[in-house]
Amino acid sequence: MVLPVYLYGHPVIRKETEEIDASYPQLKELIENMYETMYATEGIGLAAPQIGLSIRLIVIDVNPMAEYFPECADVKLTLINPVLEALEDGSKETREEGCLSLPGIHEPVPRIEKIRLKWLDENFQPHDEVIEGYLARVVQHEYDHLEGKVFIDRISPIRKQLIKSKLTNIIKGKVRCDYRVRATPLKK
Repeated sequence: MVLPVYLYGHPVIRKETEEIDASYPQLKELIENMYETMYATEGIGLAAPQIGLSIRLIVIDVNPMAEYFPECADVKLTLINPVLEALEDGSKETREEGCLSLPGIHEPVPRIEKIRLKWLDENFQPHDEVIEGYLARVVQHEYDHLEGKVFIDRISPIRKQLIKSKLTNIIKGKVRCDYRVRATPLKK
């Protein structure tokens, strides 16, 4: 089932997430729905807060980027309770990023190119890998969602000021999307 994507301004986007275990209700179905939602919105990653859940769960499929970034070929990951460590020997690269929760906004974001990631897969099997390049960027972008952050938190104050009206429109729900969204709840 394709789920609505929660937009910037909704409180769930800024909330830190909690770990889950194998007893999480309907976890397999949730993961399937997250992949379906990600594909329907033409995303390459989706974190649970983006569908309204404050849990440490991410789905990623970067295979569509393999033409430009060979390390992305056939990479599809389900990350449960991930722990990310930036590696000191990784250089920083600035690339444009966008986000399903921030429709219409694309900004250059500096990120480290090499990380160590520990996570559980959908079968709760542990993994510990060094990840580099564009895949490392995607993982960091989605991981930020688990920490209550979004990519615009990493751009310069001047760039943020330049997109202020766009952010305000997203918060007010004045944005057009080709996918179902859930905007900031109305205050009573």
